[in-house]
Amino acid sequence: MTDTRTLEVDAVAPTAPAAPTSPAPTSPVTASPVIASPVIASPVPVGRRTTDGVEDTDLGRLLTAFRLMQMQHARVLHHESVARGLNATDSRFVFFLAAADGEGVTPKQSGEYLELSTGAMTSLIDRLEKRGHLERRPNPDDRRSILIHLTASGAAVAQQIGARYTAAFREVTTPEERQPLADALARLGDALERRSGLHAGASA
Repeated sequence: MTDTRTLEVDAVAPTAPAAPTSPAPTSPVTASPVIASPVIASPVPVGRRTTDGVEDTDLGRLLTAFRLMQMQHARVLHHESVARGLNATDSRFVFFLAAADGEGVTPKQSGEYLELSTGAMTSLIDRLEKRGHLERRPNPDDRRSILIHLTASGAAVAQQIGARYTAAFREVTTPEERQPLADALARLGDALERRSGLHAGASA
């Protein structure tokens, strides 16, 4: 299956989403409250430590910038999702399906990626199927299983939200900087997984 790390929004995905137990909002008016704008503070003063006890060196400033980017990413994803009657978990699922490049994914694979229970994953699939963003198809390799595919409507959602990120990356990076940055983000993602206990044999 296509490597989902190539999808820029999940390289810096927000923290694990809550299970979508209630229906997604149908319009910005009925959506859950917009996430409050975080206080975008400057890096800690020279000579002080970050919350991790790291001295305010280049690494400390990098950690601060990373956290601020995570907050902004979460806010943008929430805003763009609500504008389309979705929630952030819905959008993450849409991007996961888009990264499959037309191959389709199983409900089990989807639940593992989103860290949702079987019941919550089924509810999410049902909801987005009713909205016309995805469809269930028989799995040609396993008659007991199904594959989830994006519809044209779901692909449009991925394209529209993804365009915000494409524009932002284009604004702040040169063509020469993009591959090294992509490589660094991929390595960072791998390192976080190893050291978080999500990877077998993780080391501190």
